Amino acid sequence: MRRMLEEFYYGNINPNERAFIRDSAYSRAVQTLSENEEKLTELLEGKEKKLLLDLVNAQSIVDGTTAVESFIHGFRLGARIAIEIMSDEDGCLREIT
Repeated sequence: MRRMLEEFYYGNINPNERAFIRDSAYSRAVQTLSENEEKLTELLEGKEKKLLLDLVNAQSIVDGTTAVESFIHGFRLGARIAIEIMSDEDGCLREIT
């Protein structure tokens, strides 16, 4: 456990740095989003183009915030589970010693 904490301290563990698998459903969806955003941006002008770009940027902020919040929630949930696992004081039966 100490080794992992040291790696985290020195910045060698970064859960945000991940790559996706090529030709996966996720990869194809990202490609579709990118292509369609590019096509729409080329088709639109003026207010409509600004509206699309505002939408895309707002969605990016929402996605980033959701990712951070989900990470924090998952980390806290994992810690709570670990704490509960370590506790043996909550049941009605005890080990025979």
